[in-house]
Amino acid sequence: MSSTLADFLLPQGFAAPHPAAVLREGSAATEFGRYALRAAADRRARRSTPYAARPGSRLGDPVLLVPGFLAGDGTLALMARSLRAQGFRTYRSHIHSNIGCTLNAAAQLEARLESIAARRGSRVQLVGHSLGGMLARGIAVRRPDLVSNVVTMGSPMLAPGAHHVSLAASVDLLVRLSRAGIPGLMSADCVRGHCARQSFGESRQPVPVGVGLTTIYSRRDGIVDWRACIDPAAVAVEVSASHLGMAFDPRVIDVVVGALLRTDTSAVEVDRGKSA
Repeated sequence: MSSTLADFLLPQGFAAPHPAAVLREGSAATEFGRYALRAAADRRARRSTPYAARPGSRLGDPVLLVPGFLAGDGTLALMARSLRAQGFRTYRSHIHSNIGCTLNAAAQLEARLESIAARRGSRVQLVGHSLGGMLARGIAVRRPDLVSNVVTMGSPMLAPGAHHVSLAASVDLLVRLSRAGIPGLMSADCVRGHCARQSFGESRQPVPVGVGLTTIYSRRDGIVDWRACIDPAAVAVEVSASHLGMAFDPRVIDVVVGALLRTDTSAVEVDRGKSA
């Protein structure tokens, strides 16, 4: 573990993946190809379906997608496109690069949720990748009035410090740059101090009654310890995908769709459109 991170972020029983484990992430290219083939087949099927026979209503509660560490909304654009094709209304988090204070990111997401909930008159479902899933779970604990369901993908909630050495180096760099005076970056407090304790604590508190929780993990994950992604309070689903590929592998998207459909709907939208 990086010397920058607090010990409580890596509890006993968990460990960072071996440095060579990152080679497994090379399968992301195959997973992207799988997505491209599925998307082409879907387009052909859609063209052959009369417009009047196409689904005309929105499924369930709106969906807010939250990107992982070092990532932005663009990394979940393919998943958002697939979810919209299935009938869900999706929203971006407005996180351009998830490299800042986790408490600030959570506050930004909470404000975004309030806006979506007020606009749609319903609670919101959250789909988070890696760190994004941890943020989503923490917000659900704090604001169950805004969140109806959470789906995490490769989110090491039990041990955030159980990540590949390359991520540890990135965290160290961000902290050093923050100390040098560059604003908007993850600081030492975010990985060792009060901020880290609060963020980690919120992501481990019991999920309120009425909020669904599904955790998706892969033993092929080359970035985080897959064991840390299995929340005992959640419906855990194993997939065969790389950490990066979870964001667009159609097999993972199918699992996400199933998890989103498991919750009761609090609103049905009748208009169609792109992500807001």
